[in-house]
Amino acid sequence: MKNHILVVGAYEVNCSLYFDENSKEGVIIDPGADAKMIIDEVMNLGFTPKAVLLTHGHSDHIGAVQEVLNEFQIPLYAGENEKELLADATANMSVFIGEAITVPPADFWLSDEEIISIGTINFRVLHTPGHSPGGLCFLDEKENLLFCGDTLFYGSIGRTDFPGCSHEQLIESIQKKLLPLPDLIKCVPGHGPTTTIGGERVNNPFLQGGNYV
Repeated sequence: MKNHILVVGAYEVNCSLYFDENSKEGVIIDPGADAKMIIDEVMNLGFTPKAVLLTHGHSDHIGAVQEVLNEFQIPLYAGENEKELLADATANMSVFIGEAITVPPADFWLSDEEIISIGTINFRVLHTPGHSPGGLCFLDEKENLLFCGDTLFYGSIGRTDFPGCSHEQLIESIQKKLLPLPDLIKCVPGHGPTTTIGGERVNNPFLQGGNYV
């Protein structure tokens, strides 16, 4: 498997182009902006995208969704509790940056601990609310790789001062859903550098004081 990260948009979102190098089938995770760049890079990498996956529905993560869906004619996967954010430009906060971004309803609304198979890729879906009501992480257990969106960052966590956010809920999500994962799990966050579960368990200042296994 190969994960190619494109940093897109003014908020420097990590858009992941994740694909099987043998079958040349894959997914696009969080196409937040710069649709042409994403499409061109898919072509350059030579893989066939089979779906768009969203970790959550804030405006900086969904700005290029419609164009990417139109280009490749593929389905959209998102958390079942993100319906309002995808459909409402005020809820996803795009109106506050001078835009009105919405995307169509997902073809597949996902719930906690669901297993999804897209081509040869298998993800375990982890519902991690706090940064948004329906925030998701996508875990490829075979590859020890976690796409964690804005739930967990290198040395930090997602902000919780937006409508529908909760700091307590986010910490609980991380404690219960992410920190029990093996130390070696590599984490691809929505912004910034990659990290590992083990590294964050030990070093993340927001996660100290608990007894996590």
